Amino acid sequence: MSDPTATAAAAPPPFTDELQRFRAHLRAFIARELAPHAAEWERARSFPNQVFATLAAEGYLGLKYPAELGGGAVSGEGFRVGGVLADAVLSEELARCGSGGLAAGIGAHIGIATPPIWIFGTPEQQRRYLPAAIRGERIGALAITEPGAGSDVAGIRTRARRVNGGFVVNGSKLFITNGVRADFLVTAVTTGEGAGGHHGLSFLIIDRGPGVHSSPIEKLGWHASDTALIAFEDVFAPEENLLGQENEGFYLIMGNFQWERLLMALGAVGAMTWALERTLPVARELGRRRGGDAQALRHRVAEIAVGLQAARDLTYHALRLHAEGRDALREVTMAKLATQRRCHDVLDACLQIHYDAAGAASEAQVADLERGVRDARLGPIGGGTDEIMREILGRSLGL
Repeated sequence: MSDPTATAAAAPPPFTDELQRFRAHLRAFIARELAPHAAEWERARSFPNQVFATLAAEGYLGLKYPAELGGGAVSGEGFRVGGVLADAVLSEELARCGSGGLAAGIGAHIGIATPPIWIFGTPEQQRRYLPAAIRGERIGALAITEPGAGSDVAGIRTRARRVNGGFVVNGSKLFITNGVRADFLVTAVTTGEGAGGHHGLSFLIIDRGPGVHSSPIEKLGWHASDTALIAFEDVFAPEENLLGQENEGFYLIMGNFQWERLLMALGAVGAMTWALERTLPVARELGRRRGGDAQALRHRVAEIAVGLQAARDLTYHALRLHAEGRDALREVTMAKLATQRRCHDVLDACLQIHYDAAGAASEAQVADLERGVRDARLGPIGGGTDEIMREILGRSLGL
């Protein structure tokens, strides 16, 4: 009989055989170095900074960055890979670490905090921040969301007032991943005449220092992530920390969102694949117990498999377009919208099968899936809510 999970192991576009060998290498690394600590770090409500150094030692924090900044390709048995697609494999496989908070903390550093510096930063800014970030010595966070402004970035109220030599920042940010540990924060601020609005947004790289206060917040999931409320009180940011052009930060937000949303779709695909692989043996045991009454169970698992395959194909299609440098706004939006709520539903369905087959899986395996369900609940909210995705998609269709 063929392997029912073989579609996940094949080399579908845009992944080459070499990237699939890298995937196997990375999967073994995650199983060895990260997954065994997931429950411990969940209880601790954090994970140690040493995790970043461990990833850096393997070259995983700089896959898409050039060698002159400390990044570049990594090599192993039968592969030498780097660039966006290798980074995408990392984002998908991190779902197997067993902790959404751990995956989010790593992903926030390499997927949403450092890319704006690489894409929009000056050579001096890149040299000042990226090598240390790629070595795992300085951790970054992206600070956009506020207590009164989530997906609606036009509502941002954190104010940067021009002074001699730079800016003075006052305001607050909420739900900032890595917000407690971050050494630098890529921060959206208003710099126009009036607070708020798309045309008065700018970005500043704010270093941890006087006036930057972080407080951890409690959440339903992502327990290992040090998600924070951040307050800026008369924080000085020098002129050289202005990222991109003043009052044109909206374009930076939109450019960064596309990659963030694609990474979230990849993570959801990874989580669903992991959940199905864990559930199939349990479902087989439950089907054996039920004998001739197992048809309903088979149909439940079939629906899970269809949902996963559809999500994978849509996400890989969007990734291929993005990697080719083509305009993939519509496809990335579709992938984000199609994967996030589905991921929660798939993990919940897999968990219910584990409950129905009491004794067929260990308590630890059940706990892993329970944690996965909690962690997946953020998907339809983070990186732009489902409602925002529908609005973007509808407008792209001319409505």
